[in-house]
Amino acid sequence: MTAPTAPEARRVDRVSDKVDLGPTAMSARSSLIIPPGRDSWTDPFLLMGEELVNQPGFDWHPHRGMETVTLILDGVLEHGDSMGNAGELGPGDVQWMTAGRGVIHREVAARSEHAHVIQMWLNLPSHKKLVPTGYQDLRAGRHAVHTEPGVLVQVISGATGAVRGPAVNHWPILGMVITLDPKAEYRQMLDGSERTFAYVIAGRLAVGGRTVRAGQIAWSDPVSGQGDPTTLAFAAADADEQAAVLLFSGRPIGESVVAHGPFVMNTRAEIAQAYRDFHSGGFGGIPGRTSLPAGA
Repeated sequence: MTAPTAPEARRVDRVSDKVDLGPTAMSARSSLIIPPGRDSWTDPFLLMGEELVNQPGFDWHPHRGMETVTLILDGVLEHGDSMGNAGELGPGDVQWMTAGRGVIHREVAARSEHAHVIQMWLNLPSHKKLVPTGYQDLRAGRHAVHTEPGVLVQVISGATGAVRGPAVNHWPILGMVITLDPKAEYRQMLDGSERTFAYVIAGRLAVGGRTVRAGQIAWSDPVSGQGDPTTLAFAAADADEQAAVLLFSGRPIGESVVAHGPFVMNTRAEIAQAYRDFHSGGFGGIPGRTSLPAGA
């Protein structure tokens, strides 16, 4: 009988720093973590930014052809959309929105305070670009949880072992926040056909044996087209500080990407159609109640 082969240990292929853009018209501080336009390096992840939202925030704007995933780090984010959803998200909450065939939404700091958020755009394959729009509030206390000594894994999407996150996906994505106590270690099982990134939210840790600090993102590219099991190792590097890392993994879609403003499609003709549909009212209208009542 042949002994089972141990999963291949993944390496980190590249590490980059988030780029501070300073204040913008929408937020007090804006940073790019995954810049757009490098699709062959980041597929299926399109872009990711970090924002300190105050006033005026991101008022009503459309999207089509992708999904947005927003993690609240601090403060309270108020949202609303053309599907009729409206509410507030607090620390640890995640908003998963499927723009699909077209949605209009807004994201502002609740009660004129602030919201510190990370938002990522996920691509959709061509046959799912125009799926029905959808919205999911993934509250912090309802994330699936896996624990090991000194390690807390909060699973947002996909499955790790017997634990499955609450997000419903149109393209299979594993997403989680991993918190490690000082000097703790953890190994995450991953499909070898997937591209993986680990963005360090706080602290300093070794990812695949390479030291990565807060504000840096480490990438591990696919190692097997057959989906063989692999592992990525994490080890908190500091003796007196926790480390927190956002890990996402997904199989590259491998299709052309044409993006313009808030729309992500496969051809320029589809982008032109998206603008026509939006301007003709095909994405729905802005609800009459555009914000939460005072004191909500």
